[in-house]
Amino acid sequence: MVRTILGTPPTPRVVPADVFDAFGWCSSDVLEWWRPDVWDASADVTAANPPRMVFVMRKECDFLPRELARVHSPGLGLENEWALAPYAIDDATDELHARRVAPGSLFWLAAADLPGLVWGLHDWSHFHNHGPFDARAMTELQCDTAALVWLFLNLASVGIGDADWERVRRSLAGIAASRFADEGASFDAAWLARERLVEIAEELTSRSSRRSSAAGTAARVP
Repeated sequence: MVRTILGTPPTPRVVPADVFDAFGWCSSDVLEWWRPDVWDASADVTAANPPRMVFVMRKECDFLPRELARVHSPGLGLENEWALAPYAIDDATDELHARRVAPGSLFWLAAADLPGLVWGLHDWSHFHNHGPFDARAMTELQCDTAALVWLFLNLASVGIGDADWERVRRSLAGIAASRFADEGASFDAAWLARERLVEIAEELTSRSSRRSSAAGTAARVP
């Protein structure tokens, strides 16, 4: 198994102010990600829920739907650990905010392929930015932005290259465009343009350097 600490610094709001009622209510910091020693970094990111991706609970939690983690993420040596039920991302977004429970104090991510990691990062943004979900496409656009920026910042730690990131970016842009089309609204490709995302990532890196923050690291777990 491989445990990786991914840097997930707060990303700027890129959507109208009224999309979220509590943007950045909890400041994001890092995401602990576990994967099998052999994982699939070539799988395509689609709108489908990725298999073998789950948020494992660090401690007992009786206010969220839960299921045994090993059922959803085999191959990580999980036994009796509980995990957030895969259908309960919205429940977690609401309850973590309502109870002021920092996501990192409760969850770590298990994901066996690149789509699982990408959607895990996307959901990590949801957990730190509460919204009423009245504007679904815009809400998800903010989380797509965060996921892509965080993935770019952690390319070396994740073990993928720029071409892989670009492939993910194109996939998420297509998914975002479909969401806006479903709402009868126009999608501006500039929202998820490479230049814009890289600019955000570079600004976060510069800010981190000024604060002398450590970058994400990966270590093999015996």
